Amino acid sequence: MNTKNQCGCQGGNCEPGKENEKTLIISWQRLISDGSTCPRCGSTENELNEAVERLTSALSPLKIKVELRKTELTLEEFKNNPVKSNSISFNGELLEDLVRAKTGQSQCCDVCGDEECRTVEIDGESHEIVPAELIIKAGLAAASKL
Repeated sequence: MNTKNQCGCQGGNCEPGKENEKTLIISWQRLISDGSTCPRCGSTENELNEAVERLTSALSPLKIKVELRKTELTLEEFKNNPVKSNSISFNGELLEDLVRAKTGQSQCCDVCGDEECRTVEIDGESHEIVPAELIIKAGLAAASKL
């Protein structure tokens, strides 16, 4: 017999205290070539780690778990679509959509070669490195939808 508990779990598979927990999944992808990435993505990773730490602290009392997933793009994937690199999404929704920003492009360097890589344009400013504050703003907007 398969019964639902009060929390909606099937059978007896509930973890006490976890029945109301939701998850904010932050997905970030960037080019990794020969074990290296460009300074732009490297700095965004630092900003992202800071933002995840702050979002985790802010959302914990609301029983919202923050999970960061990092994906490596191959050089071939990157060359096919350079703006895929350094993109951040929250439960499948792009950062730009959550904060009413635009995806832009500017010439990069290092492992990216001379490709036009992703930038985030908001309030008249173009960001090659995505700032922690912008990541947090997008994360809170996404969390409000859970």
